[in-house]
Amino acid sequence: MGDEKKSKATGVWPTVKPFVNGGASGMLATCVIQPIDMIKVRIQLGQGSASQVAKNMLKEEGFGAFYKGLSAGLLRQATYTTARLGSFKILTNKAIEANGGKPLPLYQKALCGLTAGAIGASVGSPADLALIRMQADATLPAAQRRHYKNAFHALYRIVGDEGVLALWKGAGPTVVRAMALNMGMLASYDQSSEFFRDSLGFGETSTVVGASTISGFFAAACSLPFDYVKTQIQKMQPDAEGKLPYSGSLDCAMKTLKAGGPLKLYTGFPVYCVRIAPHVMMTWIFLNQIQKLEKSVGL
Repeated sequence: MGDEKKSKATGVWPTVKPFVNGGASGMLATCVIQPIDMIKVRIQLGQGSASQVAKNMLKEEGFGAFYKGLSAGLLRQATYTTARLGSFKILTNKAIEANGGKPLPLYQKALCGLTAGAIGASVGSPADLALIRMQADATLPAAQRRHYKNAFHALYRIVGDEGVLALWKGAGPTVVRAMALNMGMLASYDQSSEFFRDSLGFGETSTVVGASTISGFFAAACSLPFDYVKTQIQKMQPDAEGKLPYSGSLDCAMKTLKAGGPLKLYTGFPVYCVRIAPHVMMTWIFLNQIQKLEKSVGL
């Protein structure tokens, strides 16, 4: 009986493991990064520079404001990062098998990253919407505020007020942004890991740190234009005549390009890089530590 149980556990665990590890490493990284994310959203909403935003938040709303939306941030990692890192691992393993065990060329890694990003974002979109709404709430005039207590209250209210499909509002740009981000993040991490380890002969720690740094930069550079459009779409409010400023993502991108040129889509790149890159780096570093821990206890 004990042996039967054991073989069952070993059958399920390898399948679930990449998902569990992905979610856990993403959630740990989020706890560290949440305050920076809060500041990034406020800068994108036009409230001044990073130091001004941080100062005003501390003065007017207290330290707790930096962790507003943490429940939504963690819920988003539990859904989005679990799905994207887990599916990336499974997709690349399948591709390596089909490739006769040889390392994958960069374009195949990029394709796996794109697909994993799309899967993750589709699963994580409702939590993402709740997170953006909770972070933007304090910036709205008092009459328009939604006053969500936590992520689950936000989701419950959105379904009650706007219907189930409203949970996927802005899912188009969210999915596209996730595909761009994950293509940059996952493919560059695998590629640079191989380069540092095999070509430069780096040790394990320096390989993980080096590859995760490069991965963070590419994740940010590939995804910021999409993130900018996504934030604009998710926060838009109808004007006095009930007209929305943009009819959709493409319209928003076109109007932005017309008004400010391509660089407008890179508004706040240094802050975005500071926000995305460390999260990506910490996710990889935590993932590496979790895998080492599992190996040491024989999982």
